[in-house]
Amino acid sequence: MTTLWPPLRTARRPSVPRVAAPREPVDPARIGRRVVRRRAKGMDAGAVAAALEDVRFDARQNSRFEDLADDVRGRAELAEWERLDQLLAAAPAGTVYDPDTDTVVQDELAAEAAAAAARAAELREAVRVAARADELQALRELNALEQTEPRDGDEAVRDELARRAGGHGQADIDAWLAHALAAHRGHYRDPAAREAAAGLLTLPVLAHAALLAELTRLVPGARAHELAFAARLAATEPEAAGDLAAFLARARSETS
Repeated sequence: MTTLWPPLRTARRPSVPRVAAPREPVDPARIGRRVVRRRAKGMDAGAVAAALEDVRFDARQNSRFEDLADDVRGRAELAEWERLDQLLAAAPAGTVYDPDTDTVVQDELAAEAAAAAARAAELREAVRVAARADELQALRELNALEQTEPRDGDEAVRDELARRAGGHGQADIDAWLAHALAAHRGHYRDPAAREAAAGLLTLPVLAHAALLAELTRLVPGARAHELAFAARLAATEPEAAGDLAAFLARARSETS
């Protein structure tokens, strides 16, 4: 049985990958709208109308100054006061503003929650990819990559390793994925995963996998080193490698 990791006395505890959390951009307009809603809470139509007049006066004053003329937050506050003024003008007499019953506010909060959840999912995925990239890097250093089965999402890990290498694909990682795809190993046992790979892997990797699949059907006992030329052909002439795989598949179907 092959030992994939060093003995415990020499193994280092793997560090947790550090991935910067995506920061929510500052939105002055949203800040302005929130300020207005906090101030307007509990106001009736008359109070909102008075506040709107004050804001309009301030906007006219600010327009005289070049550094205040393009005030994004100020314009958003004015627009929000105008919206609340119209909202309460159309409401029954005596109605006071409550952001908890304002459908516009509730829709915005739902959208913000969805965006926050998407950012959290993006961060979790980035951490997973980074950790798996570290794992594959360690396995390749131990010459144990070939004994490892690919997992769902390793296509993104392949891209991460290429990014770490300055945007250049890693030949051993590409060959590992191609062999696994051709042999239906790991998550590629699932036909859906193999179909999805067409949109996740590069053309050279896909061509290599297709050519390997046909060559191993042609010569079932062929060893990996005997088929090394397939990787070179796919890397330099991926379209030709794909054409050759298609030709071999056609020849096999016509003779069967």
